[in-house]
Amino acid sequence: MFFLLLIAFAACKNEKKVAISAQSIVDNAIAVSGDSLYKTKKMSFDFRNKKYVLLQENGKRIMKRIFKQDSTIVTDVKAAKFTRLVNDSVVAVADSTARKYDNAINSVFYFALLPYGLNDAAVKKEYLGEVTIKSKQYYKVKVTFSEANGGDDFEDTYLYWFNKETAKPDYLAYKFFVNDGGMRFRVAYNERYVNGIRFVDYENYKPKSESMNILQIDKMFQNNELELLSKIELDNIIVY
Repeated sequence: MFFLLLIAFAACKNEKKVAISAQSIVDNAIAVSGDSLYKTKKMSFDFRNKKYVLLQENGKRIMKRIFKQDSTIVTDVKAAKFTRLVNDSVVAVADSTARKYDNAINSVFYFALLPYGLNDAAVKKEYLGEVTIKSKQYYKVKVTFSEANGGDDFEDTYLYWFNKETAKPDYLAYKFFVNDGGMRFRVAYNERYVNGIRFVDYENYKPKSESMNILQIDKMFQNNELELLSKIELDNIIVY
């Protein structure tokens, strides 16, 4: 009997260890936010006067950004390669510009569909422990990217705070290097599910002092050392 109790105790310890690994935290978050629906559903939403459309065709994702420019309709398509259409006619775009637009589209969908992208091949995850934010307990996870498949911003560092009770990411932060670099901290709000997929809006903050360590940005938030820059809001969400 004593031997069996030791085995049971060891099994419980192993289960606990697995439960708080960075990978299991992310897996749980994806499971409660949309799970396999991320791989099959099509969707559209409006963000800052542009319409974004995600299509799923033969296991491949096609992302579109559609907006009005003067009297024309511009459609940017991110697929195997970037394509720009003006009033349904393909127009030439310089490689550097195409890459900029391609990255911009990818960034919007990355944030809109979090936490799904946290299992991409280039993602490296590290569990940083438990923290308390506004009297709630969170698992803190650091995300970096491998240079291979990590895109132009592979040097960026991201942090996510997953609510221990709901498994969902209530906060995220990142340090970036393009356009002179900086740090941002986002607070999720207005959670809603549309046909099984979770969407949120964000309050977008930056530190009053850019010299601070990104790993301490949650403490800066609680000490009122961040200032509100903008709100990230998605409108007219359709999932089908």
